[in-house]
Amino acid sequence: MDEERRVAELRAAQSKAERLFAEVEARRLIRAGITESRLNQEIYDLAKEMFGVSSYWHKRIVRAGPNTLLPYAEDPPNHTIGADDILFLDLGPVFEEYEADFGRTYVIGTDPAKLKLRDDVSKAFADGKRYFIEHPEITASQMYAYATFLAEKYGWQFGGPIAGHVIGEFPHERIADDKVTLYVHPKSNTVMRSRDDRGGVRHWILEIHFVDRERRIGGFFEELLTV
Repeated sequence: MDEERRVAELRAAQSKAERLFAEVEARRLIRAGITESRLNQEIYDLAKEMFGVSSYWHKRIVRAGPNTLLPYAEDPPNHTIGADDILFLDLGPVFEEYEADFGRTYVIGTDPAKLKLRDDVSKAFADGKRYFIEHPEITASQMYAYATFLAEKYGWQFGGPIAGHVIGEFPHERIADDKVTLYVHPKSNTVMRSRDDRGGVRHWILEIHFVDRERRIGGFFEELLTV
């Protein structure tokens, strides 16, 4: 498949993910008094209703309250969303064989620190994308270092062991038993604009996960970095 078509398919998949998240807000699914697992199921049902999606290339994540401190690999206890809570969604739906990976943070209530965190992860993503564009030879470890710098810039700590990964056709390129090379990882020397194992351009997701461990809150934002 030519690169122009691949980019178009990745953008289309992300556009559908954006529409799904917008509908989650429009239907006011995010609300106090329900558990993370119930919200997760309601979003799954909505994605199936809107797009016929039942396949996800990674586990669907809904995290609220202190669970927002935890990175992807953790499986915390099911939290009931509170009346003054922060939460994030991290979904990886597959749309017609192309992956999306999309994450956003939401705040219930008016807590200024939580609202700032929600806004800061979005701003930091824009900073990160600009930095990536300005540095054509950037490696994955350098991108991770910049993501951690952004956390400090905005007054938070970086919450994850990675800051992104490759994405593409389902299932995307992987190296067996390797959790470094194709991730925005502090030990990955992969040049992010290098070619994949089929000779195609590698496309990446950038993940911004900021936390405040004293307040026990975290925020998350992710989407396509390379298109």
